[in-house]
Amino acid sequence: MVESVWIVGCGDVGLRVAKRLQQEGLEPTGVVRSRQSLERLEAAGVRALQCDLDTQSAPLKGTVIWLAPPPREGRTEPRLARCLHAGSAIRRLLYLSTSGVYGDCGGEWIDESAPIAPKSARAQRRADAEHQLAAWRSATGGDYVVIRVPGIYGPGRLPEARLRDGTPVIAADAAPYTNRIHVEDLAAATLCVLRHGETGQAYNVADGNPTTMTDYFLRCAALLGLPAPPQLPPEEARTHMSAAMWSFMEESKRLRVDRLRDALGFQWQYPDLASGLPACLSSEIAKDA
Repeated sequence: MVESVWIVGCGDVGLRVAKRLQQEGLEPTGVVRSRQSLERLEAAGVRALQCDLDTQSAPLKGTVIWLAPPPREGRTEPRLARCLHAGSAIRRLLYLSTSGVYGDCGGEWIDESAPIAPKSARAQRRADAEHQLAAWRSATGGDYVVIRVPGIYGPGRLPEARLRDGTPVIAADAAPYTNRIHVEDLAAATLCVLRHGETGQAYNVADGNPTTMTDYFLRCAALLGLPAPPQLPPEEARTHMSAAMWSFMEESKRLRVDRLRDALGFQWQYPDLASGLPACLSSEIAKDA
């Protein structure tokens, strides 16, 4: 690792990564959009820079951990493009993408060799970012790695509001496969891939034990002592979900994590929901947005 480490989009995950780096004697800089986020990082003892990625390019150099999401509209990722084209001082960049770039895989087990075929606009924006990085490497020799991340859960990230509202879920026997990763394992895996990942490669970062969104909500309800959500047929359940939520329900896949485990030697602290969910009730570090 070089001494200059930038965490772009330093929210909940980024703060956890920053704290791990500080424990190693490094002083990362978190890049955030709002003044509130800036103050939150500074209060947590993390050096911070306020930057609106829609109009500015941060003065990035050395090692960059890109956790910032793309804009909410469109099919491209202009925020990353702006920073990549601002200069060549970036030594190595880790980009947080989504497992959504694989699209719907009919519930099959897939690894990183599966072709990307993003279905939703949000996944298309992430796929565009991956293509940008490949082009950047070809043009400049830039060094980058990608992590493809599914649903993130952890302290402060459980669907408590939805459960209290009694929002229905898809009936268990019709629910698609979904994948998850505990936020602490994501922070640890981010640094593992950053340091040991092969240039230009993507790595699935999930716990390797997919279930369904219905199973997840039922487990969360039991953990929180709340009533189990009603289960409805898919088309009926759809009327109770936002378009964004339903886009997740239209895709079914099971992520293999052999590359992360076998090639990089990563070990999970929370390899499944049975171990990860109880830990979500422990104290959490301040969440940022």
